[in-house]
Amino acid sequence: MDAQVLAISTDFTPALAHWKKELNAAFPILSDHMRKVSEQYGVLIPTMGLANRATFVVDTDGKITSIEEGSSALDPAGAETACSRVAHKK
Repeated sequence: MDAQVLAISTDFTPALAHWKKELNAAFPILSDHMRKVSEQYGVLIPTMGLANRATFVVDTDGKITSIEEGSSALDPAGAETACSRVAHKK
């Protein structure tokens, strides 16, 4: 779909390297251990120091076109549908 997939986690880099290998992920997994990105995107749970699971689809203009949060964010079908909608708007 001519898209770039990035995963961002509040875990430290060594843990992310483990999960990237374990999941055989073909996309970069980035560390937000300072919690700045999670906070800016509104998914940080400050009392727990963790981020809610979320999938954001950002178009080529940098505009967020879709957000899935919670357990539905784990299913890539939602992001695929949102990316397809963005591609068809062009």
